[in-house]
Amino acid sequence: MLGAEDSKPTISMRYVASLAGVSHQTVSRVLNNHPSIRLSTREKVLRVIDEVGYRPNNAARALATKKSHRIGVLVDSPSSYGPSAVLRGIEEAARETGYSVSAVTVDESRSTSPHEAVEHLMAQGVDALCIIAPRASSVDLLREHLEGFPTLVVKAETEPSFLTASIDQHLGATLAVEHLLALGHRDVLHLAGPLDWFDARGRERGWFDAMVASGFPMRPIVAGDWTSDFGYDFAMRLESLPDFTAVFAANDQMALGLIHGLTERGYRVPDDVSIIGFDDLADARHFLPPLSTVRQNFQALGRRSVEMLLAELAGEESPHRALIKPELVIRQSTAAPRR
Repeated sequence: MLGAEDSKPTISMRYVASLAGVSHQTVSRVLNNHPSIRLSTREKVLRVIDEVGYRPNNAARALATKKSHRIGVLVDSPSSYGPSAVLRGIEEAARETGYSVSAVTVDESRSTSPHEAVEHLMAQGVDALCIIAPRASSVDLLREHLEGFPTLVVKAETEPSFLTASIDQHLGATLAVEHLLALGHRDVLHLAGPLDWFDARGRERGWFDAMVASGFPMRPIVAGDWTSDFGYDFAMRLESLPDFTAVFAANDQMALGLIHGLTERGYRVPDDVSIIGFDDLADARHFLPPLSTVRQNFQALGRRSVEMLLAELAGEESPHRALIKPELVIRQSTAAPRR
């Protein structure tokens, strides 16, 4: 039943689930004595656990059985707009359901590692974890430490180890690029974010797919660092009016710096170059010119994330992945291309 010993499978919760013919969430609920599990299913899972010698993370299991009505949130790069806005959305949604939030931040210096931050949260007896870790490297560090504990990661891609929820970054980028193409632009530069970030990857892929679908040639992306300074410096390095007629900037801050730099160089936005951003910062409508962008509904994201975690805690069936639709916001920074 359990296969040849020489294959040496990894004895994980997912391995137990595959042998028992159930989901890994069901195995987790059996381990945590959840009342919603049928007796026959419980006995089958426990029999497989005994046969393969599976040993769950006892600390996580013990914590999962307590009900502190508290969600732990790890926030990587908290000074960046996206992670901080997601945290606010989760805090608001948690309060509405009677839960509190304990948050630990991990900054660029990594004086506290993601693993240490999670250990700190677990020590507080949280019922579930939400990981706002926009960088792939952070999530990679956490997989082996959180198996079996109710965990949601804020990212658009599917993640076999965790629940996931996100704004649909690919769709947002597609909306931005299709807007520029509809205006008549045929050469759209992408000023990307750091590609270790999940959101930057999703936006780059949306730009790429929209340009491929259009049939127009693509120029190499320019990978930035999310800051206004980067957008400004890029504009100041241009030797002349560029061949491209539009820029899809991966966030509003780089778009702001780009507008500033182009203006100092004597170029006009949108007459010479159209610019569209992403995020819809509170001040985006006050840029000169007011910025066309993609709005992210972080309140809806926070609400959906909390709903998914509470459903997991209650043993209810719910989607493993959720995507929130973004909204295209058209203002005065985009127009038909120069002739």
